[in-house]
Amino acid sequence: MMRVEADCFEQFVPKGGYVCRKGELTENWVGIIEGLVKINNFSPEGKSVTFTGVPPGGWFGEGSLLKDEARKYDVMALRDTRVARMPRATFIWLLDASLPFTRFLLMQLNERLGQFIGQVESDRTLDIDTRVARCLAAMFNSHLYPGLEKVVQISQEEIGYLSGASRQRANQALQLLEKEGLLRLDYGGIRILDLEGLRHFQA
Repeated sequence: MMRVEADCFEQFVPKGGYVCRKGELTENWVGIIEGLVKINNFSPEGKSVTFTGVPPGGWFGEGSLLKDEARKYDVMALRDTRVARMPRATFIWLLDASLPFTRFLLMQLNERLGQFIGQVESDRTLDIDTRVARCLAAMFNSHLYPGLEKVVQISQEEIGYLSGASRQRANQALQLLEKEGLLRLDYGGIRILDLEGLRHFQA
């Protein structure tokens, strides 16, 4: 713990700024202290494709570190964000020296795989209302995002980015989910009332 605290450093990224860029060398494991980021890419036609969002308490980039390859995606701040960066050497040292860390990382990769399999299913088979519900539910994975509480400080525009919908269409979906008693739209955020209901919602 002393080495981790000594080696890690903090960075502020303003809204719209890049936390990481596609093609750069992967030098750090990155955690979100405060704020929200999206992991995305652009198609050859220039269309933005968002893979996932990472709220406070979440870490990402372990795959690129393990494979020692250039980053394959952009990571952008959806709002002013504070990130923690663990240098590659510290990450590899922990992996070699700490069985609890290795177990944590194994669970992290397994949960991430499940998340992306579910996302592919959602994108290919589900309507927008259901996608918004699943997008919100996915943010409450206690292993990937342990710092999240029942009130998500997220805007309707940000939900649109993460679920592949316009802000207006995301707003309609949220109103439907509120009528179903699954959530409540609060000022500046969303209060989750029925997490299991969100996970199993089908429009």
